[in-house]
Amino acid sequence: MAKVLSIIPEKCTACRACELACSVKHYGEFNPSRSRIKVSIFLEEAVYIPTACTQCTEAWCAKICPTTAILRNDDYMAYYVVDDKCVGCKMCVLACPFGAIELYADHGKAEKCDLCLSIDGDPECVKFCTPGALLFTDEDAGPKAKQAATALRMKEVYKEVAG
Repeated sequence: MAKVLSIIPEKCTACRACELACSVKHYGEFNPSRSRIKVSIFLEEAVYIPTACTQCTEAWCAKICPTTAILRNDDYMAYYVVDDKCVGCKMCVLACPFGAIELYADHGKAEKCDLCLSIDGDPECVKFCTPGALLFTDEDAGPKAKQAATALRMKEVYKEVAG
C-alpha cells in the first residue's frame, strides 16, 4: 500500500528540524533554504505551517512541464524532477497550487519533495520531526480524499492566520 506525507500544522513548533534534515539528505549541508519542505512562521498568531508537495493524483506540475521533466515513481507514488530534462521554465512553479516547487538560482532547475525516494522507510523530514507534525502513513482513504483533506486543513489554518 502506498504511503503519504501527512502534515498536522497544530503540532508544528517551528523547530525547522525537518528543513535541516531535508537539506542534509539532498545536499549534504545544513541549509534550510535548500530544503524541499518549508515551514511558514506566523509569529503574531503563533501558527507554524510545514508545506511540502502533496503528490497530487493529477499533478498539474507534471502535466504542464514542456519537457516531461517531472515523472512519477509508481513504487513510491511520488513525483520527482529529472534534472537533465528540466530547462528551468518555471511552468511547474506557477502550476502548483501549494507553492511546493521552487527554482533554485544556483543551478536553475526545479526542485520539489520526492518523499526521499532513495531511502527505505520514512522520509528524512518525518524521521526528525519530534513534535509529530509530520507523519508518513498508509494511504487508506484514497489519494483524492488525502489531497482534499490536506487542502482543507491548509485552507483552515491559513484562514485562521489571515483572520
